Amino acid sequence: MITRCAVDPSGTPAPTAIAAALAQPGDADVRALQRARAFAEPLLSGETLDTGEPVLAHADAVADILARIGGTPDLQASVYLVYACPFLARPREVIAKAFGDALADVAIETNKLIQLQRQARRVAPAEAGAARGATSALDAAQTENVRKMLLAFSRDLRVVLLRLASRLQTLRYHAAVKRVPARALAAESLQVFAPLANRLGIWQLKWELEDLAFRFLEPDTYKHIARLLDEKRVERETHVEHVRQRLERELAALGLHAQVQGRPKHIYSIVKKMRGKSLAFDQVYDLRALRVIVETVEECYRVLAWVHAHFSPVPEEFDDYIAKPKPNGYQSLHTVVCDEQGRAFEIQIRTRAMHEHAEHGVAAHWAYKEAGTKGYAGVTAGSSYDAKIAVLRQLLAWQRDLSGLAHGLFDDSIYVLTPQAAIIELPKGATPVDFAYAVHTDLGHRCRGARVDGQMVPLNTPLANGQTVEIIAAKEGGPSRDWLNPEAGYLVSHRAKSKVRAWFNAQAAADHMARGREQVERLLQREGKTAIKLEELALELGYETPDAMFEAVGKEALSLRAIEQCLHREPAPPPQDEVVVKKARSAPQGQAGGVLVVGVGAVMTTLARCCKPAPPDEIRGYVTRGKGVSVHRADCPDFAALARRHSGRVIDVAWSGVAPAGPHAPVYAVDVGVQALDRQGLLRDISEAFAREKINVIGVQTQSVKGVAWMTFTVEVSDATRVSKVMAVLTDVPGVQKVWRR
Repeated sequence: MITRCAVDPSGTPAPTAIAAALAQPGDADVRALQRARAFAEPLLSGETLDTGEPVLAHADAVADILARIGGTPDLQASVYLVYACPFLARPREVIAKAFGDALADVAIETNKLIQLQRQARRVAPAEAGAARGATSALDAAQTENVRKMLLAFSRDLRVVLLRLASRLQTLRYHAAVKRVPARALAAESLQVFAPLANRLGIWQLKWELEDLAFRFLEPDTYKHIARLLDEKRVERETHVEHVRQRLERELAALGLHAQVQGRPKHIYSIVKKMRGKSLAFDQVYDLRALRVIVETVEECYRVLAWVHAHFSPVPEEFDDYIAKPKPNGYQSLHTVVCDEQGRAFEIQIRTRAMHEHAEHGVAAHWAYKEAGTKGYAGVTAGSSYDAKIAVLRQLLAWQRDLSGLAHGLFDDSIYVLTPQAAIIELPKGATPVDFAYAVHTDLGHRCRGARVDGQMVPLNTPLANGQTVEIIAAKEGGPSRDWLNPEAGYLVSHRAKSKVRAWFNAQAAADHMARGREQVERLLQREGKTAIKLEELALELGYETPDAMFEAVGKEALSLRAIEQCLHREPAPPPQDEVVVKKARSAPQGQAGGVLVVGVGAVMTTLARCCKPAPPDEIRGYVTRGKGVSVHRADCPDFAALARRHSGRVIDVAWSGVAPAGPHAPVYAVDVGVQALDRQGLLRDISEAFAREKINVIGVQTQSVKGVAWMTFTVEVSDATRVSKVMAVLTDVPGVQKVWRR
């Protein structure tokens, strides 16, 4: 049944509980309520809302709704202050002076939320398709964000209660004057306000919000179901009451102290069940429904046995959620039985503890009614959002210290709006740049300025709940490297940071590719090979495309010498046993720090300049023509290219042994690459890092491209492990982004 407040012919609600409260002198809270109404009355008289309802009458009705659900006079008083805000020049100062900071905060927050939700409804399409089972005019993700925003803006639960009561009164007013509200308002009521009331456990508001909103969204379906209900209402209610009394009497005779309740079925609930299970109206068994609450689990099964013994059970409609609870922890016995006349009705049997758990605990009614084993819009019943809702439910039940306990529950996120009133969820502390990337990656790249609530602000300004953000973007361009500087405070969200890094990585790849293309083209012109097919050349060198080859050359991962050798194909090498290797001229076999050619006597060896190996690097040998064995690192790209073309020239090599200590210990030249944000003193800081590690630098090459320094340091080390240590030290130098061994 839908509860409606009494109205006079003009549609103005008649005073009920509010009048009674105002007539009771003495209590301080009641006096505050009296003063609040007297304060607001001259401001609100003659004013109307955008729905056409008189503002003062709306406030009276909202206060009455809050009184009926147990709201304190202090909460009722805040209603009048909320609607007085737009008519005051400095509302917070005036209200705080007259009623205190607490009520002023509630009034300001609620009034701000009213304006924001009015904006958010504008994003909904004017006409939403009445799809079966979903009358939403809002996108599902947008709907969930509206729900979260409703809580995030609330410093305490009173703001939420005020908005719920106000929305219910708005729907009641439209029903009373027989005027259909805007479709977006009705859809928001059904998909945002009613589920929120359900989550908070305010069942009487939840059912009425659902039925009224559904009545406006699908009037034909609503009238059809209402007509079917009215046809047998008296007979159905008489039957339920007769069975209820019989159950109480018979169970008491068995010595069971049981509480038996009738469960009314609301129109929207009936329609959801019919659509969800593809049932006809006559197949909805729980139009007649009873709930039996006992003390113990044993008594639950005793009641079930009695019910099945005295009525005819419908086997396929029995569920034992005590033996096998639902995933969310819900427990109860559900059975459908028929009486002697064949009339079916549902009976739920549970203990008092199960009932309290289902009504107020983690496995609350909404968790299984709205989404089965999952919460709304994919939010699982065990998520942090649900935990916050559970806390709010307890706050409502306790009715104490609402603002202090509710504050901070949603401090991990903020909700801001686009100029078109779409809601964007961001991490706390997010900036306009984070906002731009959340809207669209390209908008983030082109972001150059921002207006927040109409005022120009710096791009590193932290945003707050409820602000409207407008991005000023260039027609083209990219992000600034300063945005990646954590001290500058431009970016907070991980998504935005990754998008900026990806853009600069792509730019670096493009620069490498352009530089590599230029070098390769010059080589081909010098060698007279401009007619060669680049695709074939790339494949022969081990790259899928010419662009990949160009990028490798630009990054110095592939040397021009390797390409030159590929262009001048050498004849097939003689068999392995015919290769003549000269005797080593510089280091006899077995000399510490030298190279041993496995299975061959002392030979001349040369450390390849392309990869500059040093012990204990894994190494491989390549037999050159007339220059002995060229020793490469096993992961050298040039060696890989040579090995593919002339596999017969590849031989095994190994380091000869432990190098001697002291001034005669051999040293090896190794190249270390550094990528860093270019700045004054960068080269000095890196050189000092080498000096602290007692690493001798024998060569430096540096180039700055678009604010990024690309450096190559040639250093002397006794073994490659020293390189790893110094690379770790270099990463701590301010501005250094990447360090690698070339």
